[in-house]
Amino acid sequence: MKKISVVISAYNEQQLIEDCLKSARLVADEIIFVDNTSEDRTVEIAKKYTNKIFIRPNDPVMLNKNKNFGFGKATGDWIISLDADERLTKELIREIRSKISVNQFSGYEIPRKNIIFGKWIRHSIWWPDYNLRLFRRGKGKFPEKHVHEKLVVTGDVGKLTNPLIHYNYQTVSQFIQKLDKTYTESETENFLKSGQQIVWHDAIRWPTNDFVKTFFFEKGYKDGIHGLILSMFQAFYSLVFFAKVWERKEKFADLTPDNFLSEVVKEFSNVTRDIRYWIYQTLIEANPAKKLYYKLRRKIS
Repeated sequence: MKKISVVISAYNEQQLIEDCLKSARLVADEIIFVDNTSEDRTVEIAKKYTNKIFIRPNDPVMLNKNKNFGFGKATGDWIISLDADERLTKELIREIRSKISVNQFSGYEIPRKNIIFGKWIRHSIWWPDYNLRLFRRGKGKFPEKHVHEKLVVTGDVGKLTNPLIHYNYQTVSQFIQKLDKTYTESETENFLKSGQQIVWHDAIRWPTNDFVKTFFFEKGYKDGIHGLILSMFQAFYSLVFFAKVWERKEKFADLTPDNFLSEVVKEFSNVTRDIRYWIYQTLIEANPAKKLYYKLRRKIS
């Protein structure tokens, strides 16, 4: 049988790491554990499951450096990259063993079942949320450019069917902290390096576009109140991102145009029109029998 290394990189994950390691042990011939200089009991817990523990400096903006380091320490034929809030299931493990026994692909994308605020989120960006997590040793690594980057594999990539369980955001505070300290920080740095410019109306357009995309176009509304809150959080994410770029690139320069109030009203009129379009488009899809009625309403409005 092909040998499997599970590589885990973690920082202050004493609440989650044991269940992660328990699931990893079900499939791993070895567990490579990279600790990002945790200040809690993370390492103590990890020692119960592996002796291959490496301590590395924590870099919250460039998280994937230490994952790549862990990949370099693995000796298995295949590597599974796992986060502390993720769990392998028995069904997924059986599928993994079946797939790697056939010399077909260099890596596999695995769907993630995101559990957010206590609920499996089945729409929008949250499902099926394919992530490349299984690959042949020596064939995969992260580019180390930003926090949102995807693992890159040399060779053909297949897809698995059974999901990885992802206990994503479990509290509002956790969502806001990661948004502020990790994700928007990385995205802001990359925006600054790109040399792109911002315009004042991006403060309206970016959040609105993200809300419309996640709630209407990607059908986040089907997840009920969870989908609504997550879509609004996505809009908030874009607003924070804009504000950080404004702070660091423009030093809070006054970007106010002439006739500011009328320009703001014009922008909100435009986004209101866009939202109204998607409201009726969504109603048409949800009630095909009333298609003509909603098309007429959309035209009138």
